[in-house]
Amino acid sequence: MTNNKNRVSTLGKFRNALLASAVTLGVAGVAASGAILSDTQPVRAEQVQVQNQGPADFTGLVEKVKPAVVSVRVKSEVNPVTFQSDGRGFSMPDLPDDNPLNEFFKRFGPRGFDFDNNDRGRSPHHRNHPRFGMSQGSGFFISQDGYIVTNDHVVEDGSEVTVVMEDGKELPAKVVGVDERTDLALLKVDGNDYTYVNLSKDAPKIGQWVVAVGNPFGLGGTVTAGIVSADGRDIGAGPYDDFIQIDAPVNRGNSGGPTFNMKGEVVGVNTAIFSPSGGNVGIAFAIPASVVTDVVSELRKDGAVTRGWLGVQIQPVTEDIAEGLGVSSTEGALVADPQDGGPAKQAGIQAGDVITQVDGNKVEGPRELARMIAAYDPDTKVELTVLRDGRERKIEVELGKLGKQTASADTQDSGEQAAPTSLEGLGLAVEPSQDGDGVVVIGVDSGSPADQKGFEEGDVIVRAGGKAVRNGSDLENQIAAVKGQGRKAVLMQVERNGNSRFVALPMDEQG
Repeated sequence: MTNNKNRVSTLGKFRNALLASAVTLGVAGVAASGAILSDTQPVRAEQVQVQNQGPADFTGLVEKVKPAVVSVRVKSEVNPVTFQSDGRGFSMPDLPDDNPLNEFFKRFGPRGFDFDNNDRGRSPHHRNHPRFGMSQGSGFFISQDGYIVTNDHVVEDGSEVTVVMEDGKELPAKVVGVDERTDLALLKVDGNDYTYVNLSKDAPKIGQWVVAVGNPFGLGGTVTAGIVSADGRDIGAGPYDDFIQIDAPVNRGNSGGPTFNMKGEVVGVNTAIFSPSGGNVGIAFAIPASVVTDVVSELRKDGAVTRGWLGVQIQPVTEDIAEGLGVSSTEGALVADPQDGGPAKQAGIQAGDVITQVDGNKVEGPRELARMIAAYDPDTKVELTVLRDGRERKIEVELGKLGKQTASADTQDSGEQAAPTSLEGLGLAVEPSQDGDGVVVIGVDSGSPADQKGFEEGDVIVRAGGKAVRNGSDLENQIAAVKGQGRKAVLMQVERNGNSRFVALPMDEQG
């Protein structure tokens, strides 16, 4: 209630400010025309009017597009789970606490719903563990001959897919293909006379009205409206994150449903929400229509999406890392690790290289590089521009196919033992790794620079200042060399749980 009062008060002040601006603008206009202002000649100020761009209502739009939106029911065999009633006739299985998606958003399409006729409307927590569950989501026709777009996570692991039309008619559907990396799926039902909608060719602008239609909590045909809140959102769902953020209320079950612009075109496919409670809080994410168009085209043609593969682990070039590399720009993608057997390593790409261009096109950061490489077909040759040791190089790489398994070389125990090395200025204690490749962190001082940068016991430092290190002496020498160059941080390549990353570790006067 307090927020509403503040809002009313703010709007009132805004209205007064507009009126004041109208008078000021009117006076300025008369003065600029050269007229003589006097007490006997009144000033006529034109009133400033702001046209309301919003529609009076959405009925025309809804009547046009709603028949093309369907509910998607997916029957799947499930493992025994523990159900908890939420007090409204719906139940949800317990989700693992370590699920990374739970840290940021709640996926829709709740698993474990049982819609057997004898149990409809009853809370299932009284029943024994079911052998089958039913998930629900949304979808929409994109062609007259029965092709339907939805989310991959709606139909994954499904043994039987059914779409429910606006009039309640149920149709069996076939999964034509799925793309896990963009969370899209293409379905097909028999028939050739369906109302369908088009995918927009134009990206929506922030502030534009949008309408979401879907099947939240099993309540099919639900319509909500809002605006585009932001674009280009990266929510950690995958390497190709480029979500549209909307504030139209969407909830569990809206997954796979469309978001429309005022022309009745689909601008996005609702995929995720950010919600501490699991319900709508006004932050929802949709896959842009441009992505949907490309993915669906390949799914319809081949049943799968093939993408170019470079074979590198990459990370952003932060200001600290740029300082450690001795470069002034934070643009580009830093290669943390070229994978063994991958195209990049075979072409000569090294850890510590910064990829700045692909075929002459500028790379802003890791996300842009991932999308640019994915747009190429496998076996395509591309020219990468990289920064190495302060110099620009051109390297030609023949891309592989994303998803290709690569073999890693076996490591052998060298059997060497050496005394630990303490780097007090950095807050690290290290010893040589068993395979002789790098040094293992065996201690991190609390509150030290290393602690603040996230170092943990068990991390392996394989390079420092661009050079390989095999023992504490190598590391100390590289730190001294970097300090002698006048740099404030030493760039270290650190491996943890099979993943590689670069960390710029600040050096104090005694480091």
